[in-house]
Amino acid sequence: MTTPADTRRTIRPDGARPAAVHRPAPWVRTRLRSGRLAALLVAALAFGTVLLAAAFPRALDRGTDDALHRFLQDRGPSWNSLVATAAHRNDAADLDEVARRLAARPGTTFRYGEPGPVYGAHGDKPRPLANHGYARPDGFPPKIGLTYLHGITERATVVAGGWPADAGAQDGPIPIALSRNAADSIGIRLGDVLLGGEEGADTVRAKVVGLYTVDDPHDPYWADAGCLDRACAQGNPHVTLVADGVVAAGALDRIAEWGVHTTDFWRLPVDSGALHARTLPETGREIAGYLSGPTAVALAARTGRDDLSITSQLPTAFKQAVARQNAAAPLAAIGPAGLAGVGALVLFLAAGLATDRRTAELRLLQARGGSRGGVLLRLLGEGAVTVLPAAVLATALALRLVETPRWTEAVLAALAVTLIALLGFPVRAAAFWSKPRRSNGGRRLVGELLVLVATAAAVLEVRRRGVAPDGQGLDLLLVAAPLLLAATGGLVLARLQPVVVGALARVAGRRPGLIGFLGLARAARGAGGRARPSLLPLLAMTLAVTTAGFGATVLDAVDGARLRAARSVVGGDAAVGTPTGVSLPSKFTEAAAAMPGVRLATGVWWESEVFLLGSDAGPVRVSALVVDPQAYAELSRSVGRGAFDPALLAGGAGGSDAPLPALFSTALGKQLGGDGYRLRLPNGWELKAAVAGRIGATPALVGDDRKFVVLPSGPAVAQRSELGEPNLWFAVGDVDERRLKRLVRELAPPVAWRVAVGEHPGAVLPPVATGVEPSPASGAASALASAPASGTAAPSGVAGPGAAAADAAAEADAVPSGFQVRTSGTLAAEFAADPLQRSAGRLFWAAVIGAAGFALLAVLLTLVRTAPERAALLARLRTMGLRPRQGLALILAETVPQTLVAAVGGGLVALAATALLGPAFDLSVLVGAEVPPGLEPAVLPVLRQVLGLVALVAVGVLAEALIAGRRHIATELRVGEQR
Repeated sequence: MTTPADTRRTIRPDGARPAAVHRPAPWVRTRLRSGRLAALLVAALAFGTVLLAAAFPRALDRGTDDALHRFLQDRGPSWNSLVATAAHRNDAADLDEVARRLAARPGTTFRYGEPGPVYGAHGDKPRPLANHGYARPDGFPPKIGLTYLHGITERATVVAGGWPADAGAQDGPIPIALSRNAADSIGIRLGDVLLGGEEGADTVRAKVVGLYTVDDPHDPYWADAGCLDRACAQGNPHVTLVADGVVAAGALDRIAEWGVHTTDFWRLPVDSGALHARTLPETGREIAGYLSGPTAVALAARTGRDDLSITSQLPTAFKQAVARQNAAAPLAAIGPAGLAGVGALVLFLAAGLATDRRTAELRLLQARGGSRGGVLLRLLGEGAVTVLPAAVLATALALRLVETPRWTEAVLAALAVTLIALLGFPVRAAAFWSKPRRSNGGRRLVGELLVLVATAAAVLEVRRRGVAPDGQGLDLLLVAAPLLLAATGGLVLARLQPVVVGALARVAGRRPGLIGFLGLARAARGAGGRARPSLLPLLAMTLAVTTAGFGATVLDAVDGARLRAARSVVGGDAAVGTPTGVSLPSKFTEAAAAMPGVRLATGVWWESEVFLLGSDAGPVRVSALVVDPQAYAELSRSVGRGAFDPALLAGGAGGSDAPLPALFSTALGKQLGGDGYRLRLPNGWELKAAVAGRIGATPALVGDDRKFVVLPSGPAVAQRSELGEPNLWFAVGDVDERRLKRLVRELAPPVAWRVAVGEHPGAVLPPVATGVEPSPASGAASALASAPASGTAAPSGVAGPGAAAADAAAEADAVPSGFQVRTSGTLAAEFAADPLQRSAGRLFWAAVIGAAGFALLAVLLTLVRTAPERAALLARLRTMGLRPRQGLALILAETVPQTLVAAVGGGLVALAATALLGPAFDLSVLVGAEVPPGLEPAVLPVLRQVLGLVALVAVGVLAEALIAGRRHIATELRVGEQR
């Protein structure tokens, strides 16, 4: 091999004719000029792989951080705060100084957030009011507590009267201000003098000097404000209204007169948006030091409060968040791990293609005595010029596009990929330079056996161990096992493909036509005189299909489990619950059952304050359900909770005092003993019940450990007609939630109580003194109370172009106070709204798309690798009458068999991986609700991935054949036979 010489002329001192000095041209520059397209392709490949390698760790970090922030924000400001308490000192200035000193010492891994320290003093015990004329639900007088809250005048507006003043606070009644909502609920008016204490006992007086409204109820300032912004309903089953009044700083010492004892408090909100999932364990340990340990002792000394006590729910929230991250980590990691494997194989394949393309050049250099070290250094220089700039640019772009504080993992991943791209060709050239050895296949067999043994060990360990224990971090074994199975499957397919495709070629050879035989014969052997096809493309496609199929199976199982969990929580596909003491009218149940999409509907009478008498264990509190046996049995079978034979509830019509056949829960059955059971209802009625069967759960109640009794409606209503008035309604089918809510608004009976859903669960605003608080115990009500609300309430006072639409949507979703409506579709969507689930799903699908792209690139590189030989063959056949369509068919017949083998084999491996590793997966975090661990194989999601990859590769091959194939053939026809 020769290179252009660099010829320069020099001037001799004696004026003689200058002599030519020959210097060799620079190697790297010459090689890059002679192969510009190849250099650009190498740079593009390096850029793409390094970009993905650097971006995925940062995307994973950002996804986990966003999920952590959302998780903590959903818990509310109370969970995201440090709360300090100490004995009262009657000094507002001291409260300010302690708040300043506490806020002056933030942690190293966290910081305090808005609105800053919230502090003050409150009485420990609210006093009942002896005043007559105020609202008294269930006959109990309302209670008022006293609180001093620093900064309240800046976040609330006086609407009547004024704020309590320091002047005169020590004489006469204690001046206080109440929220307008609380005053209206209880019936307190401006200027009223409140008598604190029981009737006939010594009372303490407080005068209402002002009424205020909260500026922004969603302000974190009001998170732990107790009942300062509304009246709270406390007590079960008897309701008492409680509200807090605000005093001035000058009346701090009088809080104890009203509330017996006074406690100073400081709430320090932690900025959850500044926390990072990667440092969560360190943050948890640091916050634990604030609760007890050297930090707590130092803060007590710093503030001069020896009795300072700090509490927080953040350590518990951190443990839950870490457990969620660990549970979702395998799915989030399997996709990127498969992408990394396929990308590495493509880089190795590209290095092999470069070696094949320059085989003649390397042989010539070796024959002319070139040193291996010198040639390898020059090849390394070529790679440095093309790979390093692309890698640096890709890393910088990834760091800029995906912004997270941590960059170490991204840079290390980019460096690893850069080294593979940089050293792949020189290493292959070094192996080519070495003295060739006679290959007997023994080394390859040993390597394949090692992979097989590692795969078997990983699968057996995962099956033996099951789900990884909490606190162990990312389960690397669970991530590696599917990839090892894919690698083993690829090696097995590489052994089987020549045999199977060769047999198909022999069958095609017996049939007329040359295209099928030639294509299959070339697919059964390797290019360039190889005995078998290249392993790397087959392995890359198998790994891509296995990863995609396995992950798609997990996500499909998550979607199915999420819907089943939602139906289990709701008690069907739709449920309606009423406030206690309110029944659903028959016109509603009839109209609801006639709604489009409803396949089954039934009403249920439910009561939780029922006692089972006659057991050896004494009276047992249970929930009683009166149901239509046929409809409720069908509902139980559809939901998959507590299925039973309706014939068990037949009978019981022997008279007004005859025992009713009843289904007892399994949890209740463990306490049963004796004969003759009676159910005592809250109003004193009693029903006799006989055990007809036992069931573990029932659709109307959430949980598998509930104590309940199911009675048939026919004989029960015959004894007590009131039991035929349902207060729960369940349906199965495709139910429109908004239409159901509209039906509730139109046909539901009026309720005397108005429930205010806000930051304080259970808060009510009763305009009159009759009625009771809404019941939360039914299946629908439990789902509504425990699941997140659909949508997010906009801050008050915010208006814009979408305000009218938002108000209209809120009105369409509203139901009468105390009524609760829930559908399984809405609840499943709320389960799926978890950022951790969305982040893991997005990361996985991005990795699947990248792996599919790399698999296609592997096939195209294989085509490029065999292009000269194939072009020569097609040129010869063209001279013998081969038509262009037949040439395209020959290319497809040569390429598609390997793609089909890899796709089908990868799909089978994905199914096998699901069957072998499924028991080790816990999908509860991804589902959003507690579900049994385990994963079942599913054909449809795997089949979609197989067909998708086959279609993608077929399109790519067609495009390559149409664009580049004709040009290669034309070149061969013009130049003639060169090989």
